[in-house]
Amino acid sequence: MGEPYGGIVLATKSSPTVISDSPITDPGSGGKDAKSSGALKKSSRYRSRSLSASSTDSYSSGSSSDEEDVSPRDKEQKNSNGFSDFCVRNINQHAFGRREIEIAEQEMPGIMALRKRAAEDKPLKSAKIVGCTHINAQTAVLIETLAELGAQVRWAACNIYSTQNEVGAALAEAGFPIFSWRGETEEDFWWCIDKCVNAENWQPNMILDDGGDATHLMLKKYPALFKVIKGIVEESVTGVHRLYQLSKAGKLSVPAMNVNDSVTKTKFDNLYSCRESIIDSLKRSTDIMFGGKQVVVCGYGEVGKGCCQALKGLGCVVYITEIDPICALQACMDGFRVVKLNEVIRNVDIVITATGNKNVVTREHMDKMKNGCIVCNMGHSNTEIDVNSLRTPDLTWEKVRSQVDHVIWPDGKRIVLLAEGRLVNLSCSSLPSFVVSITASTQALALIELFNAPQGRYKSDVYLLPKKMDEYVASLHLPTFDAHLTELTDEQAKYMGLNKAGPFKPNYYRY
Repeated sequence: MGEPYGGIVLATKSSPTVISDSPITDPGSGGKDAKSSGALKKSSRYRSRSLSASSTDSYSSGSSSDEEDVSPRDKEQKNSNGFSDFCVRNINQHAFGRREIEIAEQEMPGIMALRKRAAEDKPLKSAKIVGCTHINAQTAVLIETLAELGAQVRWAACNIYSTQNEVGAALAEAGFPIFSWRGETEEDFWWCIDKCVNAENWQPNMILDDGGDATHLMLKKYPALFKVIKGIVEESVTGVHRLYQLSKAGKLSVPAMNVNDSVTKTKFDNLYSCRESIIDSLKRSTDIMFGGKQVVVCGYGEVGKGCCQALKGLGCVVYITEIDPICALQACMDGFRVVKLNEVIRNVDIVITATGNKNVVTREHMDKMKNGCIVCNMGHSNTEIDVNSLRTPDLTWEKVRSQVDHVIWPDGKRIVLLAEGRLVNLSCSSLPSFVVSITASTQALALIELFNAPQGRYKSDVYLLPKKMDEYVASLHLPTFDAHLTELTDEQAKYMGLNKAGPFKPNYYRY
């Protein structure tokens, strides 16, 4: 199969789905949120619990952000070559981070194969990419691949808790402008993205986003810079909804690629990855035994399906909440009971949100929860659980370990809140590198296509990646399993009306 960036039209216009998501935090108001959040921790209603040996955080990156009280923004930082255009927690952790990146490379065959195949052509030469995604070992492999393909990058995190500090240090040591550390305040978060957008001798022309934050900041604060962007690649449900909102309002002045709804992203990153990472994150953070536990999963999309498969396999009694009758019927056919949250909230042991919506779990729900109920979020947005409603004088917050808080009611009842309602798998554990390789390959190919597309191929709208690209990404990963595809004969291809090289399914096909 030929290289997918060689002048082939690789995308088709996408139809928007339901456009409903919470408004993004205003960059200009981040400071206030940061102050109010910080005030809670300094108040008498927030107490820190001493850690026993058994409760030490097993996730290596999680503890590093708690080691120092000095903000990285207040430090003068340089790598071993004198490079200083970065801001990370501790540059001295770079050797550890480099080893983690090397481990990830072994489990990311697709993106490494793409790096090898396209490095000589430099399809991203002159591309200047603003990246705003989770910063971990797998993302580092993508960043270094983009650089090998000719791009210049500046990178910030899309989540204040998901950064692996040692990986950020390794990238900074390698000369990449990285602005991220685990445990940022809201003000730090927007400052880091701003440093990636607005820098001396820097004119970005591409955006790789996860959640729409970089797109939002550039559009609102730097509209002139936004107008010269050649394309946006977005990988999350939340970010895609925001792009559709911009398009519908006539404010999207550049073409965008919806990577989230590509088959490889939806099936592998959302379904198979979450099926493994939900168990990993809950085990690491709470040491819970799953057998016999009652769990309610809010949302039965691909993420919810993956979570439910894993929980059911370990003996949990699983309930589903859904607004979509099709997803609800799927849940019923898979053996799950579909309920309203209020029907089971008093009895369940674990509550998991996976909807992408806001206020799915409210203070009223949490008031009714049993003592010891675990509450966590697997959706991208941190608005699914109304955490702000818990920041009241009548409740006491007790820090148990990194990313684990007890919220205690006046009568002594407590719930276990993980990662303050942010993505639990990226905050409390990690993702399988192999799955991230699939998503990273899709992101890289989307960037290549948008950057090299002739003027006029794409209008200022949101586009889906076609089956041809999805199939190519899948083919990059098959050699790992020693998998051998059957080839159509000429007669079979003619009978089915297919090209022998694909695509093998129409765009409307549902895998």
